[in-house]
Amino acid sequence: AAMAAVATVSSAGGILAMLHEPAEELKLHALASLNSVVHLFYPEISTSIPTIESLYEDEEFDQRQLAALVVSKVFYYLGELNDALLYALGAGPLFDVSEDSDYAHALLAKALDEYASFKTRASKATEEEENVDPRLEAIVERMLEKCVLDGKYQQAMGMAVECRRLDKLEEAIVRCDNIHGALSYCINLSHQYVSHREYRCEVLRCLVKIYQTLPHPDFLSICQCLMFLGEPETVANILDTLISGSKDDALLAYQIAFDLVENENQAFLLNVRNRLDSQTLDPNEAAHADKLAKLKGILSGEKSIQLTLQFLYSHNRSDLLILKTIKQAVEMRNSVCHSATICSNAIMHAGTTVDTFLRENLEWLSRATNWAKFSATAGLGVIHRGHLQQGRALMAPYLPQSGAVGGGSPYSEGGALYALGLIHANHGEGIKQFLRESLRNTSAEVIQHGACLGLGLASLGTADEEVFEDIKNVLYTDSAVAGEAAGIGMGLLMVGTASEKAAEMLAYAHDTQHEKIIRGLALGIALTVYGREEEADTLIEQMTRDQDPILRYGGMYALALAYRGTANNKAIHQLLHFAVSDVSDDVRRTAVMGLGFVLYNEPEQTPRIVSLLSESYNPHVRYGAALAVGISCAGTGLSDAISLLEPLTSDVVDFVRQGALIAMAMVMIQTNESFDSRVGTFRRQLEKIILDKHEDTMSKMGAILASGILDAGGRNVTIKLLSRNKHDKLTAVIGLAVFTQFWYWYPLLYFISLAFSPTAIIGLNSNLEVPKFEFLSHAKPSLFEYPKPTTQQTTTSAVKLPTAILSTYAKAKSRAKKDAESKAANQEKTAEAESKANQEKSTAESKPSQEKSTDAES
Repeated sequence: AAMAAVATVSSAGGILAMLHEPAEELKLHALASLNSVVHLFYPEISTSIPTIESLYEDEEFDQRQLAALVVSKVFYYLGELNDALLYALGAGPLFDVSEDSDYAHALLAKALDEYASFKTRASKATEEEENVDPRLEAIVERMLEKCVLDGKYQQAMGMAVECRRLDKLEEAIVRCDNIHGALSYCINLSHQYVSHREYRCEVLRCLVKIYQTLPHPDFLSICQCLMFLGEPETVANILDTLISGSKDDALLAYQIAFDLVENENQAFLLNVRNRLDSQTLDPNEAAHADKLAKLKGILSGEKSIQLTLQFLYSHNRSDLLILKTIKQAVEMRNSVCHSATICSNAIMHAGTTVDTFLRENLEWLSRATNWAKFSATAGLGVIHRGHLQQGRALMAPYLPQSGAVGGGSPYSEGGALYALGLIHANHGEGIKQFLRESLRNTSAEVIQHGACLGLGLASLGTADEEVFEDIKNVLYTDSAVAGEAAGIGMGLLMVGTASEKAAEMLAYAHDTQHEKIIRGLALGIALTVYGREEEADTLIEQMTRDQDPILRYGGMYALALAYRGTANNKAIHQLLHFAVSDVSDDVRRTAVMGLGFVLYNEPEQTPRIVSLLSESYNPHVRYGAALAVGISCAGTGLSDAISLLEPLTSDVVDFVRQGALIAMAMVMIQTNESFDSRVGTFRRQLEKIILDKHEDTMSKMGAILASGILDAGGRNVTIKLLSRNKHDKLTAVIGLAVFTQFWYWYPLLYFISLAFSPTAIIGLNSNLEVPKFEFLSHAKPSLFEYPKPTTQQTTTSAVKLPTAILSTYAKAKSRAKKDAESKAANQEKTAEAESKANQEKSTAESKPSQEKSTDAES
């Protein structure tokens, strides 16, 4: 009858009148009718809310819950979600969690939020625990139960994680038909959505517990979780068990080891290795000893370094002609561009051990003096990165000779020590002692500078007390040059340990008068809280409130590194706040740049978030926006990123152009023209800037470095901040963070080499040798092609050209060059042809025309 009435009713007045009747049945009929017409007449019904509420509060009335439901719906339509939820709880079982209506969805979401935020508060509170409303808990539990019954396991897991109900999470996973899938889904959840580090650890512990109860545990995932939790003992035990098992188990152990190495956590790997040592060996098990030795070789990182060294050396495709062009275009007197060229060469040949360019241009190289000499020597460390066996022998001619009186130049000695650090970055066990002795045996600040950087790199994240004391002694000499490196060195040593040593560093930063030292310490302190998320908040607060802009600048790095790759909203808000409000340009620039570090796990977001900042009137903010995109979208070739950077590469301010060129190269690294035609345009733009006599030094430097980054590592590496298992690559993130400080100190440019990871598929057999194997790829081969070698330019003969060059000649030259380029693009030249072209410089004049004919034939 009620439904029939509804069809004809044009107002709820009549039904509302019934509420005042004494008879229970009428009130009940009225409530049932109201429940079905709330969505039509809620404005009218809202005037009678007090009456319905009094029914709900009347203990005698047996349909109180229905009254509550009606009130709840009215409040929902009025947009009062808090009140609506309160009454929905009063409606008990009448509030149906499986109802598919906007009302039910909205209130369930609200209930979840309330419950989740309550549980989050409860986890922080200690003593006075207020209890959660049991009715709310009941609703959440009904919801979770329903999801599991409907087979929506992922939803159930997501809700359980959000509500901090690990018991329910476990239940959902165990009842799921594909447990392994569910577990890996949860691992992703915990990394992407759990913004509280401690709670993330709890979730992972819970997952490890479930993993270990399975008949066939997925040890790869377990060990990844354990690494995040920092439990080397358990990992060592798992590896030991596997290695004692069957052949397949041993192979699995090797794979786990390789995966752990990829996350670059040196301190953790050392612990695992030392624990393996302490395992007792069965004397008659030669095979076991052999497997153990192999496993330790992998864990030390030596195996993978060796393999990638071979790959980078044998597949090196760098184009020396590009360097030659740069070298000839750069004015001799311009030391900035001279240094940039040397650096560009180092980046281009990072890890390939190919130093041909340097050998061929010794006389040109020797023009570097003072710090440029320091830089040039350090560049060798990038070229030979990972050459653990011969590293020291290679650098021997430059290293400080013990006992030699008044040895070589302190600049090249300091540079050589820094180079050793770059060679052994993150694998410094073998070289640490030597670097410490070199640091102790010198009082020259330049050598101390190199040794502090080298030591920091070699003992990255190991928190070695003795090394810390050594570097601290240098800091306390209060020499500006050595102190800056000491600050950074301490940070590298203590990276991610959130050590209380940071307080000492901060105190010294307040005492010293030297800006350089304060800046080194500011970055160093930021490195200590790497990845510590909310644990770092007090330190960040302290630094960002400081009077000294240099320490606020460090605070931006601390924010960026503590929340690296978490896309944490709070961190993004804070950085944006400083980006638009701080009085110091340095702080604003760094705040915007910091966004790149916070967002590198969601690169698509960055261009959108910084797009307005990239149009700021303040050039420092524009520069920051460029680098933020460069850092978070590095190696992605993301179209939005390129579109955002394009206008900045022709900005009116020289250093903004520099930042945009470097960032563009980072985004385009290992992307070729067939993937995005703008890569070709960009390469031509770089060449134009380098050859342009009137271009500012700053932009020229940017273009020279960008040329190196584009072709980094012999065109076989990319910049990767996340490993395949979606963990951060510690060394890579830190490498980029210190690299961005080149704004103040050019030698730090080399830190970018820490972020390079080789793009090779390397397969091994059980003896850890590389067999011949083939794999199928369904992508177009052109997407993976190396760029075509550049062709020799017209008349770049060794004879010095007269200084006066007529404009007509220059035009003709550039036209001929463009012709040659467009033709050469269609025709792949081999390296032999290229070297021939080098020899036949005299015939270079007629080259474009020859090429036309060959092109026509092809």
